[in-house]
Amino acid sequence: MVSSATEEHQPFASPQIGWAEQQPEDWWRASYIAVRKAIAGANLSAEEIACVGFSGQMHGAVMLDEQGNVVRPALIWCDVRTEKQCRDLTAKIGHQRLIQLTCNPALANFTLTKLLWVGENEPENWKRVRAVMLPKDYVRFRLTGERATDLADASGTLLLDVAHRRWSPEMLEAAEIDERLLPSLHESSDVCGQISSKGAAETGLRVGTPVVAGAGDQAAGATGMGIVAAGTVSATIGTSGVVFAATDRPALDPRGRMHTFCHAIPGRWHVMGVTQAAGLSLRWFRDNFAVDSSGARESYDRLTAEAAKIPAGSDGLLWTPYLMGERTPHLDSSARGALVGLTASHTRAHVVRAILEGVAFSLRDTFTLFQEMDVPVTNIRLGGGGARSPLWRQIQADIYGRAVEIVEAEEGAAYGAAILAGVGAGMWSSVDAACHAAVRVASRVNPQPASVATLNASYSAFRRIYPATREIFNSPS
Repeated sequence: MVSSATEEHQPFASPQIGWAEQQPEDWWRASYIAVRKAIAGANLSAEEIACVGFSGQMHGAVMLDEQGNVVRPALIWCDVRTEKQCRDLTAKIGHQRLIQLTCNPALANFTLTKLLWVGENEPENWKRVRAVMLPKDYVRFRLTGERATDLADASGTLLLDVAHRRWSPEMLEAAEIDERLLPSLHESSDVCGQISSKGAAETGLRVGTPVVAGAGDQAAGATGMGIVAAGTVSATIGTSGVVFAATDRPALDPRGRMHTFCHAIPGRWHVMGVTQAAGLSLRWFRDNFAVDSSGARESYDRLTAEAAKIPAGSDGLLWTPYLMGERTPHLDSSARGALVGLTASHTRAHVVRAILEGVAFSLRDTFTLFQEMDVPVTNIRLGGGGARSPLWRQIQADIYGRAVEIVEAEEGAAYGAAILAGVGAGMWSSVDAACHAAVRVASRVNPQPASVATLNASYSAFRRIYPATREIFNSPS
């Protein structure tokens, strides 16, 4: 790493329960400020930058008018208002046919359902739409003027024929979406544009610098951790949580509980399970219940230090992290979080530890599905904010019952995007070669046998909570 920089953007707005929106212009503002900081922090000249890579949150629906202006705030990945559109689309096409066409079921998180919602509920806005794109690709558009995307990110739109790596004519016809609204498709390390004069003026980059397609955060993050061949699996805890495995074929779960997407490497795919509110669970707790009288939020380090004093299993306290519904394995946007087993002897530290364990239990659900699908798991690498916490690392090793690895570079998807840009610039001959050269394991955490036994029992109890509470929240059976 030569330099890195961060600039905050606004958190998502939630005007109603289950809604989540952000302003694309704010992503662009934060991006060009961060780029300027990164260049200045390394004392680089723009001429020394060979290529630009991209990554960003998946599934969001950015809609632009004829002049390239944003029509309305983007509906982002965790917005689950589109249950009706999911039902209607599934009824029109058929559940199994949907999975055959796109390798995935119709979920409220996916981009297409968001476009359909806008068309049905905001017809005047929809009439103005002349281009739709994913979040990172709006930043690319502002940087280059090009409307482009990569196959990995496009896999989460429900408009891609994932098996054949192309937009699906059948899905476009069924959804009545004009293909001219969609960006051009590229493999992740392909150069698909260059920095424009406007982009250069905002960022400080050189006009004409090549730009690769990049990848959605999960495929780019996996690339940055070296998850490019079968057997090595990542478990990443950010706002959401993802367990990700590379495959050399489009492996399918016939019930659609796992996502099957194109990988950032040509000719490869990946399967992944998603926990909607992983790190979000801990943030929700901190922001609401760990605030002092001045309004200052306590640090995550302090909360996890308290939780580290509590024994494995949280003395029987269990947390289901379904604050934004749940994808894997329940496919239920009506699922709700639950704190189960509270007694008068439980403390705040118990609750924090139960949240950390509950998120890891939810990720273990994906490993359980990997066994059903014969997806091999030989190594597990941890990523995201959860990989920075020593306690959360140990909890994951104990709950997965395997040693876990932490790689040297903590930049995750940004590091993967840089690797893809290096391949696009010809620094390496392939993504495999790049990962072999640039990804190194820094440390390993082994499971503790006594904790493994306790947490296996807790996991068994955790799996019984959702079926017991499902009907309370009027979830579909």
